[in-house]
Amino acid sequence: MYQYNERVKRRSLLVGLLTTVVAWAREAETTLRGKLGSGDLLETKSGPVKLTGDEPTLGVIRDPRVIGLELEVVGEARGSGSLEIGPIHKKALYAIKSGQRLFVTYWCDICSIRTYTPGQCWCCQEQTELDLRERYD
Repeated sequence: MYQYNERVKRRSLLVGLLTTVVAWAREAETTLRGKLGSGDLLETKSGPVKLTGDEPTLGVIRDPRVIGLELEVVGEARGSGSLEIGPIHKKALYAIKSGQRLFVTYWCDICSIRTYTPGQCWCCQEQTELDLRERYD
């Protein structure tokens, strides 16, 4: 009976600790909205914010077809006036069009292949087209 109670206490402690860590991690995230300008700058109501991120995400925010769009980005504040967007696999970058939040994706009409960063289709080598979507799939 003693061992059972100790296991229950340890499990409860672990669940409590994990819940606290998840809540703390969510609090560390920052969400910003604004118009994407050139030079990786997001023009927000409170001023310009320099955007950074992983290479696929930087590919999206440097895409001339995305520059000028209203975006919502989720990431971590990195000092004064800078935000590191979450990695591409965390779906931390959205376009806002007609008040609707859309996923930024790229599509190859020839091969019917969807990607999440701009560039050439890995199959036919044609340039992929920007395709803003309501769903991620």
